[in-house]
Amino acid sequence: MKLIGENLNIVSKTYGPALKERQVWPIQELVKAQVRAGMDYIDINIGPARKDGDTFMEWVVRTVQEVTDLPLSLDTTNPIAMEAGLKAHKGKALLNSISLVRMAEEMPLVAKHNCDFVGLLWGRDGLPRDVNERGANALELLTNANERGIGADRIWFDPIATPAVNINSNHVKPCLEFLAMLPEIAPEAKSILGLSNVSNGAPNHLRPYLNRTFLMMLMKYNIYSVILDALDRELIDIARGKRPELVQLVQRTMDGGKIDLTSLGEEEIKYVKTVKVLLGEVLYSHSWLES
Repeated sequence: MKLIGENLNIVSKTYGPALKERQVWPIQELVKAQVRAGMDYIDINIGPARKDGDTFMEWVVRTVQEVTDLPLSLDTTNPIAMEAGLKAHKGKALLNSISLVRMAEEMPLVAKHNCDFVGLLWGRDGLPRDVNERGANALELLTNANERGIGADRIWFDPIATPAVNINSNHVKPCLEFLAMLPEIAPEAKSILGLSNVSNGAPNHLRPYLNRTFLMMLMKYNIYSVILDALDRELIDIARGKRPELVQLVQRTMDGGKIDLTSLGEEEIKYVKTVKVLLGEVLYSHSWLES
């Protein structure tokens, strides 16, 4: 599994100001910490970057690559900034991301700069309602890429998970269903998901349970890559196969296996409860672990 560190993000309360003020030292120290944590890629998320986005992205890429040879995932909705980042990047970057609504503008960048890209399965009408819409969006992205000489092996499909706190729109199940379907649609393509999306809106002390549980659920479907908090040591241990007993428990819960809660420790019970929340079997509330 390829791990992409999410921490260098313009909206981060901790590191966002350093990005906005172009402070080299805190950015490079964060990058070094992500490298030590075992990341395979570093994500650079500068958001829309409407003002001077091109020079900003170029500066961030060069600043990061002064202290690491890891490839970067370049995340912005500004295509001019994206191209500036791709030009500055040493080696093969990951363009994060292209959806159907941005396909005409950004797919040529993939062909021009010979990079991989995240195929975000956002439709022209917004969030796909189910697994079938995700499959249809993936096929359209794949067809457009192939027409430009871009192979399926360069596409990392993101089926989009929504926050668990949004009880009217839990899209964990359709994401899992898409991952099961992907080998039939495009066997050479890769899969990717941002773990923190599922915990957005939850209290900070509860977010790790949602992120870690979601990761273990994705592992059942051989997820290729995840974008995650590189500073969550427990999360990294799970991703690197150091908690097999916990993964087995989570996946047994997913399969509807009978779980004797009296035989489990307090932490294990929390993960069983979190699976049920993510699958929509129990409505989310900030007190789901206490019920």
